Amino acid sequence: MQIIQHWLSQAIHCPSPNFDERPDQSDISLIVIHCISLPAGQYNNNNIDLFFRNKLLTQADPSFQHIAKMKVSAHLLIRRNGNITQYVPFNMRAWHAGQSLYQGRSQCNDFSIGIEMEGTDDSPYQEDQYLSLAHVIKHLISHYPKLTTEQITGHST
Repeated sequence: MQIIQHWLSQAIHCPSPNFDERPDQSDISLIVIHCISLPAGQYNNNNIDLFFRNKLLTQADPSFQHIAKMKVSAHLLIRRNGNITQYVPFNMRAWHAGQSLYQGRSQCNDFSIGIEMEGTDDSPYQEDQYLSLAHVIKHLISHYPKLTTEQITGHST
């Protein structure tokens, strides 16, 4: 696994339009871990890919009605089987944390990498997901000097 021009070499690349420039591209100093499944608790579909690319089919599930117009993304998604999809290059600002605050710093999207774990708040992740997450974090920390193991947090609503 390598990071080449801010893309993870072993990830499936599925570019999202939902990103913009970071105010300071050298300030990548936080990893935010989220969980997602669309619909909630349903896995092994392409709804997350569609959502992050503004192509979610609202008629596919009633729960999609309230999120269909949202413009969001993450840098990475780690699926239940450990496969990784990348939507946004790491040097760009993905739209994953919204209005946020971490250790006194606001606007976490400005300086963070967002990683989505396919799952729900009340279901355990799979061992393959944890293995992929550990490998990804190891490579991110070695590639971006401001990242440390202490600069990892979970997103809460």
